[in-house]
Amino acid sequence: MIIARTWFGICAVVCCISIQPNLAQTNIVPNPGFERFANPPVGWTYKGSVFGEIVKYWFSATTASPDVYGPGVKVPVDWRDKGFGDQIPHTGKCMAGLTLFGCTNGKPHCREYIEIQLMEPLVIGQTYYVEFWTTHLQKSLQINNLGAYFTVGEIKRSTDEILVREAQLISTNLMEAPDGKWIKVSGYFQAKYEAEFIVIGNFADDANTLSLNYRDDCFNYAYYYIDDVLVKKSPPYLPVPVKPDDLTRQILEPGKTIQLKNIYFEFDQDELMPRSYVELNKLLKILKEHPRMEIEIAGHTDNYGEDAYNLDLSTRRAKSVMAFLTQNKIAPGRLKFKGWGESKPVASNDTEEGRAQNRRVEFTILKK
Repeated sequence: MIIARTWFGICAVVCCISIQPNLAQTNIVPNPGFERFANPPVGWTYKGSVFGEIVKYWFSATTASPDVYGPGVKVPVDWRDKGFGDQIPHTGKCMAGLTLFGCTNGKPHCREYIEIQLMEPLVIGQTYYVEFWTTHLQKSLQINNLGAYFTVGEIKRSTDEILVREAQLISTNLMEAPDGKWIKVSGYFQAKYEAEFIVIGNFADDANTLSLNYRDDCFNYAYYYIDDVLVKKSPPYLPVPVKPDDLTRQILEPGKTIQLKNIYFEFDQDELMPRSYVELNKLLKILKEHPRMEIEIAGHTDNYGEDAYNLDLSTRRAKSVMAFLTQNKIAPGRLKFKGWGESKPVASNDTEEGRAQNRRVEFTILKK
């Protein structure tokens, strides 16, 4: 069995027959089993960015290249001969694969990490239950230290460096998975900050990672598959704090323009990311509580790209927000949408911070 160490010292037993707590809340990890693809895969690559281009909502935290397995994925012959891709997913048809150990042996991309934005931020003081399933390449070294780290901001390094972090959940014992058997890494932790992202990988260097050659023909690196990632609140459930500038605390009056916070779209697209629905559901509630209210939704971009393209993108993004509302039974006659492109910046486009502020969605109250 594997022991998972949690942030505040409670240990959870990790094995295939461990009992999952009865949790009322839903999983806040979108695409937890890597089943949804943004683009059809064609094969492996040595660029970490491609993982995020293929697997919906997930991405690589560094330039190292995690792998995805599923229908249409072609593993190169030389890697297939080593057993890569022989593993059956824990559930469904897809899974991810990570190199977790082997830097001292000259293994390229010896640490790989996968990252995803949660559907809602963690609540400070709330206890969370975390689990994911793993098994290793048959000729892989067996190691410990596979874990989950929660972070406020996105980690996006421009190198394939090791990320040394104090993970909230970590497997302290060797993860032994003979004959392709899946094992569960799980445990509890109490949130100390409003984390928005979860990162999975080995957050220790080789010197602080245990390894085992358990067969004569073992490779000199560790490679593990990942599937079915779960993060849930564990009772007692704490109330979600309402901040002073929260949308639900805004004074609503005709002519007022209010910015929607934490609205995210797929890169260069008009598809809403799952994290956006926290704020959109607040807007939906306001419109249902004020059945005569009419609004105009406005989309804005930074100045990167052609003017005409930005105008079109901002229009499509505003339309996507309107579509969410109409799909949730807000009458189309109460809604308008408009794109402004880059024409109404609220900050300088000379910095990334300023450009991020300019990429926004607002609504103006036309009638209350």
